[in-house]
Amino acid sequence: MFDIGWSELVIIGVVALIVIGPRDLPEMFRTLGRVTAKLRTMARDFQRAMESAADEAGVKDVAKDLKKMTSPKNLGLDAVKDAASKFEKWDPMKPAAVKPVAKGAAVSAAAAATAAVPVVEAAVPAPAHVALGPNTAALAGKVAERKAAAAETAQALREARAPAPPEPRPDGDGA
Repeated sequence: MFDIGWSELVIIGVVALIVIGPRDLPEMFRTLGRVTAKLRTMARDFQRAMESAADEAGVKDVAKDLKKMTSPKNLGLDAVKDAASKFEKWDPMKPAAVKPVAKGAAVSAAAAATAAVPVVEAAVPAPAHVALGPNTAALAGKVAERKAAAAETAQALREARAPAPPEPRPDGDGA
């Protein structure tokens, strides 16, 4: 609270010794100690009374609820912070990484890259004894649609790249 060092205390002691005198100095320090203790006790009692009044009024509960409601996690700010950090790290000049195609997928990675078709990872089918919720079923349907579209595109690429059959000769013998 007060920034009093040893040099200041020595000066105060010398001045008190000169002004009060050596005979009354110990009694003055005892009285000063009692007054200081009494002030500390009164301050402690006042603080306890204020805390108990706040507890009775429910201030701590309200403060706890306010902290909980305004926490970044409850407000979704942690997701915003993650998205912002990902956006800051994003480099538009860097090409997007191509995910490897799962085994058994209909489109090869090279064909998908040349056709600018997004590579869809194979969905792991749920076991038969597990019931899918409506959102999961909808997601599985979307994945199946994407796989079908990727398969159609791959088939069209294969057909476009396949060599055309030789045209028959105009003389009619076909060979």
